[in-house]
Amino acid sequence: MNKLKLLLIILLGIFSIVFCASNYKLVTNVSELNKAIKSAEPGDNIVLANGIWNNVQLQLNCSGTKESPIVIRSETPGKVFIEGESYIKFGGDYVIVDGLHFRNGHTPEKSVIQFGINREIVANNCKVINCVIEDFNQPHRDRPDHWVEFWGRNNTLEKCYIAGKSNQGPTIRIEIKGNKSIKNYHKIINNHFGPRPRKGGPRGETIQLGDSETSMSPSYTLVAENYFERCNGEVEVISSKTNFNEFRNNIFYKSEGSLVMRHGNYCVIDGNFFIGEENSNNIGGIRIINTGHWITNNYFFNLKGENFRAPLAVMNGIPKSPLNRYNQVTDVVVAYNTWINCKSPLQFGIGSNVDQKDVLPKSEIRSARPIRTVVANNVIYNEMKDNQIIVAHDELNGIKFKNNYIDNGGVKNFDFEGLEITSIKMDKQSESFYVPMSGLEDLKLYNGFEFELITMDILGNSRENKNSPGAVCKSNYKIFEMFETKNYGPDWYSVLDNGNTPQKIKVENNNIDINYVLKQAENGDTLIFSGGIFNIAKSLVIDKKITLMPFDENENVVFNYFGEKETPLFELNPKGDLSLIKINLSGNKSQFAFASLKENMSSLYNLSVTDSKVSNFNYVLKAYKESFSDEITFKNMKIINCENGIELSEEINDKGDYNVEFLIIDNCTFENVKKNVVDYYRGGYDESTIGGNLTIKNSVFTNCGSDEVKGILINNRGIINVDISNNTFKNNNVKLVALLWGAKNNSHSNNEIINSGKIVVEENIKLKIIY
Repeated sequence: MNKLKLLLIILLGIFSIVFCASNYKLVTNVSELNKAIKSAEPGDNIVLANGIWNNVQLQLNCSGTKESPIVIRSETPGKVFIEGESYIKFGGDYVIVDGLHFRNGHTPEKSVIQFGINREIVANNCKVINCVIEDFNQPHRDRPDHWVEFWGRNNTLEKCYIAGKSNQGPTIRIEIKGNKSIKNYHKIINNHFGPRPRKGGPRGETIQLGDSETSMSPSYTLVAENYFERCNGEVEVISSKTNFNEFRNNIFYKSEGSLVMRHGNYCVIDGNFFIGEENSNNIGGIRIINTGHWITNNYFFNLKGENFRAPLAVMNGIPKSPLNRYNQVTDVVVAYNTWINCKSPLQFGIGSNVDQKDVLPKSEIRSARPIRTVVANNVIYNEMKDNQIIVAHDELNGIKFKNNYIDNGGVKNFDFEGLEITSIKMDKQSESFYVPMSGLEDLKLYNGFEFELITMDILGNSRENKNSPGAVCKSNYKIFEMFETKNYGPDWYSVLDNGNTPQKIKVENNNIDINYVLKQAENGDTLIFSGGIFNIAKSLVIDKKITLMPFDENENVVFNYFGEKETPLFELNPKGDLSLIKINLSGNKSQFAFASLKENMSSLYNLSVTDSKVSNFNYVLKAYKESFSDEITFKNMKIINCENGIELSEEINDKGDYNVEFLIIDNCTFENVKKNVVDYYRGGYDESTIGGNLTIKNSVFTNCGSDEVKGILINNRGIINVDISNNTFKNNNVKLVALLWGAKNNSHSNNEIINSGKIVVEENIKLKIIY
């Protein structure tokens, strides 16, 4: 009997080896890969050999079965790199793509991975798992694409790492145009969405489900157990624009935006974590528009966002709204949620803009208040007193508040019906997760319609036997690692730095080729220059994080640029991050001190100039169209005898785009700068971005603007956040120092203006409607 069993085991093993060998197809180039796909049958395992694969353009016109899918995978996860002009399109059923790493390239199509060949040939029951898409950006920032685009039904994106998208377009897009793609039941689960940099304009979501045209259609997409880390593209991290979607157990970590029910109805937002940080006003929570949503068991920590980025933002709608604008909030439930140390956590009537009726068309006036909305059984806890727990931008008569409980830093003098003072003791289980130890047990709960369907808390504890308000209902808390990024995305991929230790590199020879030194330097290095004049004939290329400074702070280092007309001394490339400290720059009035590339600015750059002098240039800074910087800072420096100053006004499409997120000018001197002294432009009404930030303080402007055609010294047209304070403006031949937008966050104070026009505040500036 034992011999018979042994023989059967041996025969089974031989059969398995033969069977697996017949289905295992190792391919070493694109031609072999396409041939294998063309002949693929259910159960086939097509394996890409380790190495770099360039210009992989696949159409997977093949189908497996549920029991025997076709698998296209890497030989070794993490060792197959897809580069160049590459994409994958699914055109069949039950096909799995596993373990590929997209980098150093872009798609020539509209998507990197697409669950469909076209609108008619779509994918069903297909998966992309354990893959990485990283910095796979279009050379031109304004060219849109999607890194993953869903068509068809029952497709899945699982355990992937996706980060670094800087060009226009949502990272992930769910398409539901056509009967083949509605009621799709797609799944986006257990992925790590790494940092998406600020885009400087709209159309920068991480996930978008549908669009306004299809917003009344059913999708049933599940977005669950994902980690969204610093997804800062725009105000909407996720934009839900279809019906019946579910967002469960995701973590939004320091992401400058919100989970937004932008269009569509009847969505569930349950068990999500929203983690902010103390010094950011841009990190949001949940924003609600439309009908029938249930917001339950969510946890909000340390959120300081306001208005559209409020921890909970319930919007006003537009009466008889067109599909692409804002429908009225109706029949929404907000129950069993917890806010910890959040600023003004509950905000209602967001977007109310009746006071702008003189500059906006009637179709843009958001006057329809939320109605038939229940806010119940929630908990608010503040270690320090919050002076305004609830912000009402309009009347609240359509909202029912029931059995919500608050400990506002121990303050007792709070009076709001439906929000009751109590004393809560919290246990800090981690830096950002507090759970109640006492104070919430045996409190009265509101039993609303279908509240019995809320059966679990955020940790999966049952609410059946012992229930309490807030996201966590029981004292037997779990010890879990849900905030560990290693638990999301592919197991084989780790987000690490390059391992380099920044070095200080001394440059003593004034005749040395500085470009050669820059090329040899590693990301984060510092070049230290001996005193003297460095004559430079060719633009210095900045394509990494680099600092330039003197060896001794008392030494005088001068970069004398005699390069060609309209070329920059410093050429700011994608991912360039330049810090210039105590180095003086001189030109011949025909060149630029700093400039972006004219094209192919696929990623952002940054610039900081401190304790330096810039003189005799055509432009101090020239930022071209499609370039974007996260932050530009000029501090403790002099700008003298230049034709033009800081030019950040190339994005003139009036669609909400702009060239820099933060422009900071602190303790600087501008003298004899003839025009475009500071020119920073953003056109079009748009709420999808921070909106630009301009700070000018403690600075002196003298004899500037003599050739300024617009008659305005500081042009900040359309910039949302402007602070002009503690400056001196003397003998500048202009009509206006600045024209500020009163309806936005524009302010001025303590400025001395002598023979230089004036600062004017216009409450409502008329701009182009971009929708």
